[in-house]
This record gives sequence, structure tokens and C-alpha cells, in this order.
Amino acid sequence: MNKVILMGNLTRDPEIRYSQGENSIAIARFSIAVNRRFSRQGETDVDFFNCTAFRGTAEFVEKYFKQGSRMLLTGTLQNDNYTNKNGEKVYSVQIIVDEVEFAERKSTADANRNNNNAFTESAPDPAQAGADDFMNIPGLEDGLPFN
Repeated sequence: MNKVILMGNLTRDPEIRYSQGENSIAIARFSIAVNRRFSRQGETDVDFFNCTAFRGTAEFVEKYFKQGSRMLLTGTLQNDNYTNKNGEKVYSVQIIVDEVEFAERKSTADANRNNNNAFTESAPDPAQAGADDFMNIPGLEDGLPFN
């Protein structure tokens, strides 16, 4: 079984592109920083993971997540090993994203919005959160746009 579950912060805004051809699909590439569970001598160790999302998930990530946003994702681990021009073997791993969820609490989202780190004008307004501490996202009354 190949299943990965990660929670971390986006290191930069997601980059979205569309494939060539008649049935083009959205492809979002981004990376997240994930804190390790245990630290050495009081220092927090962080791992960085490159991620790729497709179709509706890619568009969702691009629309609602910005640098610094905290997300929870599930996906699969994929090797991207290749030989470069110098004949050297390059080893690389990426996460192919299946699902993405918001992982910020309302208070963190408010702080990020006030600092202009995580949300832009097109992002959901954390002030619309209900008593359950979750943000209400306008236009998603019929469900989330996952494929």
C-alpha cells in the first residue's frame, strides 16, 4: 500500500498550469514544510516535500491556499529518478496529491490575514467562521470540488 498523509505549511504560492491538447487538465505544483514529530536539543526539524495535484484538486489548491497556509493532504509517494546530462543518477521523490483539506484554526487564519501572509482578497474570509471554528467558504454549499 502506498499512502501518505501530511500536514504542513506551503513554502510558496502554488503554481498551476494546464496540459496541452483537447482535454487539458489543471496541474498544480507546490511544496510544503512539515515539522518532524520529535526534535533534537529543542530545535524543530523540518522536512520539505514537493507535491503535485491534478484537475479539481489542483484548482482548489490554487484558489484557496497561499504561501504560509496550513494544509492537510493525502496522496501517494512517487519516485522521480533520472540520469542528468552529466550521466549522474538523480534521486527525487514527490507526493501525488489525492485530497486536500484546510488545517488552520480560525485564530491562525485571522493572524495570517492581518499579516497578509496566507490569504489574498479571493480567499475565504475567516471572519465568516461559525461557532465550530471552521471557515465558511462562499460558493461551496453543494460540496467541495474534489474529483
